[in-house]
Amino acid sequence: MKKKLFAVIGNPITHSLSPVLHNYWFKKYNILADYTLLNTEEKDLKGVIEKIRDGELNGINVTLPFKQKVIPLVDKLINDAHHTNSVNTIYLDETNAIVGENTDVFGLQAAYLKEVNDAENKKALVIGAGGVSPSVIFSLEKSKIKDISIINRTHDKSLFLKKKFSYLNVLEWKLLKEKIREYDVIINATSLGLKNNSDFEFEFEGLKPNAIFIDTIYNPLITKSIKYLKENNIKTFNGLDMLIYQGQKSFYLWNKVNPEIDNELIDLLISKLK
Repeated sequence: MKKKLFAVIGNPITHSLSPVLHNYWFKKYNILADYTLLNTEEKDLKGVIEKIRDGELNGINVTLPFKQKVIPLVDKLINDAHHTNSVNTIYLDETNAIVGENTDVFGLQAAYLKEVNDAENKKALVIGAGGVSPSVIFSLEKSKIKDISIINRTHDKSLFLKKKFSYLNVLEWKLLKEKIREYDVIINATSLGLKNNSDFEFEFEGLKPNAIFIDTIYNPLITKSIKYLKENNIKTFNGLDMLIYQGQKSFYLWNKVNPEIDNELIDLLISKLK
């Protein structure tokens, strides 16, 4: 039997824990497969997609900065990918069509947004308008949060997202420190705080006592912002659970096996971040 091959594409990609996640599940379920990192340039995208069509690759995950850039290369978008114009999972279906799907929305809902009570009356702020932001916005919408604002260093990117999600309130970046205090759910969808990257230039002071702060970053597990908020008794979540849940759905789409999220897996992933 031929070994199946899967990969995550992006640039940079070395920080990704997706190979650890999927290779753990392949071993657990006795699936003859391997999952690897594929550092990719934009000019390489078409060739990678052709490898799926040719059977050289059985599926890929897509991370920054290619979640939108792969869209013209797939044959069809389905489900949440269609609603967000953002793709993080690609595979060949039974009709030999290249399918683009989005499992980030499921990852966000399963990992964090179930924690939000009385969602219809909550205000949410999305920080960042990059690759994962459409998934964040749509997951908030699906969770019944109606009052959603976005703020980004490049204002035009926020306006571009408003064309897709007309209900968005767009804020100026210079108002972040002041406005953040008004929100119940705050999601960092930027790379600020990522290991070896720049960080926010201020502490998130004065947040509502019952606010929830969600960081899509998982390396490091405790960013400077999360550390500060924890010390001030604000409920926080890092990006590890989102990684696991979006990976769980990708794994199912590829293998038709719904893998278990067990303590051994979580301990393994955390050990890779130390």
